[in-house]
Amino acid sequence: MSEEIKYYSDIERYEIININDGEKYDYLGNNDVIIDDEGNFKLLILAEPNAKMSLFSKSNLVEVPWDYVKKIGSRTIIIDVDEKSLKRTRI
Repeated sequence: MSEEIKYYSDIERYEIININDGEKYDYLGNNDVIIDDEGNFKLLILAEPNAKMSLFSKSNLVEVPWDYVKKIGSRTIIIDVDEKSLKRTRI
């Protein structure tokens, strides 16, 4: 990636886009990030782009390893991951 990330707040308003299938996953601040003990990004936890949120229904989430992040641009985070590499969970 071309630029170094210093603060999460620098990128929380960046939209996440999967260039493999064109899906948009909202902004990073509306999703979640898993960080390892050394402070490195490990996983993106993303809400399904077409999932309907409800107080009484479970949420569908997608786990994307940070290795699939290809570029952090001026307002977007570009990931390139195919369907078979995604891990889906329900909470």
